[in-house]
Amino acid sequence: MRKIFYPVVFHPEEVGYTVSVPDLDGCFTQGDTMNEAVAMAQDAIGLMLEDCADYPQPSNPANIETAPGDFVVMVQFDEESYKKQFKPVKKTLSIPSWLNEAAEAAHINFSSVLQEALKQRLYNAD
Repeated sequence: MRKIFYPVVFHPEEVGYTVSVPDLDGCFTQGDTMNEAVAMAQDAIGLMLEDCADYPQPSNPANIETAPGDFVVMVQFDEESYKKQFKPVKKTLSIPSWLNEAAEAAHINFSSVLQEALKQRLYNAD
């Protein structure tokens, strides 16, 4: 697995930062804080590189032109950490047989439903 550093351009906004990765065409994201913007940049880099057999070589940050107020930060992309966070984990669970039969009859994808329910509970809890 590889670790690679890409120069990332940060553009301060009224709240947070707009982020672009010049070495990866179309790679843009944003974050409300610097920490969030860096994390979002790492995720965006991972998404862009997901299907690449060979990663593009990073540019020299000194050669990147920026607008006034923008700044360049070298952001690490750790392939192993990125892939680990999306690696499926097998879970065993129990539900009543009547619910299992009804869900199977309706062709419900159990994994999708569980993921949606967990995200709802974790991120949209009141």
